[in-house]
Amino acid sequence: MTDPTDLAGALAALHAEAFDAPWSASAFADLLSQPGVLLEARADGFVLIRLAADEAEILTLAVRPPARRTGLGSRLVEAVSRRAVGMGATRLFLEVAEDNAAARALYGRLGFEPAGRRPRYYARPDGPAVDALLLVLILPASLPTA
Repeated sequence: MTDPTDLAGALAALHAEAFDAPWSASAFADLLSQPGVLLEARADGFVLIRLAADEAEILTLAVRPPARRTGLGSRLVEAVSRRAVGMGATRLFLEVAEDNAAARALYGRLGFEPAGRRPRYYARPDGPAVDALLLVLILPASLPTA
């Protein structure tokens, strides 16, 4: 999948399997064209990060539902963390919905720590908006292997 349009479409399709509010192919194409954006991908999942100076941010981590709880999410974060360290990053940030227990558990196992909160950040069609928790991982960290 070397064609950027094909790649963006494939990422959007996988993202749609993983999230209720998926990103479009054009959003992925735009992100992939930006400097400092790195993609780590496997057949059943991917993680997209952005690097700026000595900081990196996970923009999205998507794993197909049938591949969840197999260690794929951990392997993706570990791989992209190593790449970020190699490019000079000392911290990796992310936002996660406060009600996303599975993602919070994954990030906790990987060593992410609370760094802040964005009140009512994630809209929910069937209820009130949910806070985003800001998490940080200090790099290089001794990441557990999946």
